[in-house]
Amino acid sequence: MTILWIIIAILVILIIWVIAAYNRFITSKNRAEEAWADIDVQLKRRYDLIPNLINTVKGYAAHESGTLEAVVSARNSAMATMSGSGSLADKGAAENQLSGALKSVFALSESYPDLKANQNFLSLQGELSDTENKIQAARRFYNANVRDYNTMLQVFPGNVIAKSFHFGPKELFQLGTDDVAKNPVEVKF
Repeated sequence: MTILWIIIAILVILIIWVIAAYNRFITSKNRAEEAWADIDVQLKRRYDLIPNLINTVKGYAAHESGTLEAVVSARNSAMATMSGSGSLADKGAAENQLSGALKSVFALSESYPDLKANQNFLSLQGELSDTENKIQAARRFYNANVRDYNTMLQVFPGNVIAKSFHFGPKELFQLGTDDVAKNPVEVKF
């Protein structure tokens, strides 16, 4: 009779452990998805600010249409990539291309003192700079959550639970392969 109670106690402990492990995976997965949503919100904010920036710059640097068109093209590409089902590497590459194009617009302000002094431009520049900082923080937060989740998937005994319930790894949000964000922006006039 005592052996039966010991076996029942071991089974109950094992079931409770499986339930707790499963719930940890769900919590970690949801945190990573929430962190991705935070990135998405900041990217949307950046996409919304770019047309205002372009319109402000157009008035002062109308003959720099190539630079402005590159920003619009990069914005449209990034928006399409973010709403599509591409990999995170593709999304990161598109975002980095947009960041490089935005740096070119800000570099233009150095050649146009009137633009540099324009209150709308300064305000938009400040908002975009703030947004870029928030995007970087959101990326770090997302990558930290994905790292923790992926670690849970790989370590024993969590890997047994993960495999049993078909939890799969998540991708980190990294710089793209085109090295746009790694190099300084070169502006030629």
